[in-house]
Amino acid sequence: MIKREAKTHRSVRRTQRDLRNSLIELMKEKPILRISAKEIYEAADIGRTTFYAHYKDQYDLLEEIETETITQLEELFNRYVDSVKHKKKNILDLTMEALNYIADNGSPLQVLLSENGNLLFQKKFFSQYITRLQKIMQNKSANQEDAYLYEGYSIYTVHGSIGLIQYWLKNKMHIPIPTLAKMLNNLRKDILP
Repeated sequence: MIKREAKTHRSVRRTQRDLRNSLIELMKEKPILRISAKEIYEAADIGRTTFYAHYKDQYDLLEEIETETITQLEELFNRYVDSVKHKKKNILDLTMEALNYIADNGSPLQVLLSENGNLLFQKKFFSQYITRLQKIMQNKSANQEDAYLYEGYSIYTVHGSIGLIQYWLKNKMHIPIPTLAKMLNNLRKDILP
């Protein structure tokens, strides 16, 4: 009984992985608004009933991918925060690690941050990291005027960084990761007081 259950779990995971991969591949060509559930399950060579046993629709599948991606990035950032407490990593290391994660062909983040990605996800992504930066900056602020400056700097820095990463992705990652990491790190240093 246990072996059959383990085999079933592997089969379910494989089916979900195939559906996720199919959606990501389709989103490389067009936005989610132009992708049907049928296209996804046919590309994955999975039946309609199987698709709907796992997901309500293509948006449900996309939301699962987005949630998993955010969770993986949170784990990366949390490892960084923990290591900073122990002086093991610096922000350049974190930036290079994040860029390597984005550059990984298995990472859906390339598609999620592209023009074909869900704008709601991108807003959530931006706001999450703006909030993180603002908290760090607020700890440095002595008065309300500084708090407003830090808020503006945080928004500008995050959106500018994401814009540069989107440009990098659109141009087939033509800038070497160490160079891009230094560029992003220097921009952050130049903008944030």
